[in-house]
Amino acid sequence: MKTAAAYLRVSTEAQDEYSLDSQLKLIRSYAATHDMVVPDEFVFTDDGISGRSAKKRPEFQRMIGWAKEKDRPFEAILVWKFSRFARNQEESIVYKSMLARSGVEVISISEPLAEGPFGSLIERILEWMDEFYSIRLSGEVKRGMAEKVSRGEIVTPPAFGYDVDSAAKCYVPNSDAPTVRKIYADYLSGKGITTIARELGLAGIRTTRGNPPDNRYVKYILQNPVYIGKLRWSRSGKSNYSRENFDSENSYLVDGHHEPLIETAAWDAVQDRISRSDRGRRKYQRMDQPVDWMLKGLVRCSSCGSTLVYQALACPSMQCHKYAHGQCRVSHSLSIDKANRQVIAALEYACDNLAFPVAPHTVKRSASGPDYARLIAQERVKYRRIQEAYETEVYTLEDFARRKKEIFAHIAELKQLRDAADAAAQAGTLQPIAFRETVLNVLQIVKDPQQSESAKNAALRSVLSYIVYEKPENRLALYFFT
Repeated sequence: MKTAAAYLRVSTEAQDEYSLDSQLKLIRSYAATHDMVVPDEFVFTDDGISGRSAKKRPEFQRMIGWAKEKDRPFEAILVWKFSRFARNQEESIVYKSMLARSGVEVISISEPLAEGPFGSLIERILEWMDEFYSIRLSGEVKRGMAEKVSRGEIVTPPAFGYDVDSAAKCYVPNSDAPTVRKIYADYLSGKGITTIARELGLAGIRTTRGNPPDNRYVKYILQNPVYIGKLRWSRSGKSNYSRENFDSENSYLVDGHHEPLIETAAWDAVQDRISRSDRGRRKYQRMDQPVDWMLKGLVRCSSCGSTLVYQALACPSMQCHKYAHGQCRVSHSLSIDKANRQVIAALEYACDNLAFPVAPHTVKRSASGPDYARLIAQERVKYRRIQEAYETEVYTLEDFARRKKEIFAHIAELKQLRDAADAAAQAGTLQPIAFRETVLNVLQIVKDPQQSESAKNAALRSVLSYIVYEKPENRLALYFFT
């Protein structure tokens, strides 16, 4: 008897699809009559997710991961229809080919295929029809939404300060409308966006997800034309502008039927100030800011507990993430160079005095350390890919040689970090004298100017749980693993 997996999916694209329960019932019935068993742990479900892109389907990706294991736990994947597996023909072919190489077959229980080349042809035709249906349906939905927007009708959830009047098909101001007006007035009076966000949080204002507002949330409000009676839409039929890009050439404005909360003159003045502020900020942005830095992800704020993040200023610094977004009341700005020197001095003091303090809520190393075996395996996969690229003449010999050197250097670095982590794991269960040797090895890596910032960061993570920047004492407190 074969072991099979079941993949179930419904989306919002159509209302006449079988429910998840119905799909599973049909799949189990098919399995019972074809000498298969479908264990509960191999039932994968993506509910309310389109089949256009596999990357956006977490359960699909989890199923593929299981199928690619060396000792695959199932030999077939059963779906109600091939359209449940994918509605993108290119992705469908890629994933089915990948599964075939692992010895896993994809079977549609309602679309039986003949054996041989003719069956493959029918399968490709079905995939093409599924993709065509998906594209056509998407186009119809986009045209319908664009038509509604062109008439001033709403197609998106209300912005902060508005509710929806279903009968009138428009937004109506709610009890948060005065807060929106105050945000605009405060900004025009000279207050900064971060200050406004912090005051909103103290006043008890929360986002739709229940979080205190941050500076991005406030900036979005200040740049949302809905508050001057406009509706914004994109020509592609979706929101293709992000919170940091409000002026996409693909978007357009139409007059809505709702009551404006802000006068046009005030709106224009706000946009002008934001534009000037953005130009000034870009002047200080550095193009060479590091992707990695030695203390990345290790230092925490003593006020709110959030991580200190990199700030690309004239003097590279770190700052409390929540303070930078208006959610923490206390600034924890600290120079990167000063912090590095303090950490090295603290490690030297800990070794000299055999003092390795452990916080009560320290995370165990095994739960937080990198999976070096997986990272090394990923690098080897990259090497196989560049080999294939060279063999198919996608890469030149020079490209291949350069990438090979980079990959093998990274593998060597990962092996070195793995060995250091293993030594730290063993020393962590021994006496402080033994642990001291491990910390001294970490110090050697951290003080070596030839080591990369990522290597130094990984070395610190092998012995440190986290670091707290205690602002009142202006010092960094190190907490080690048990």
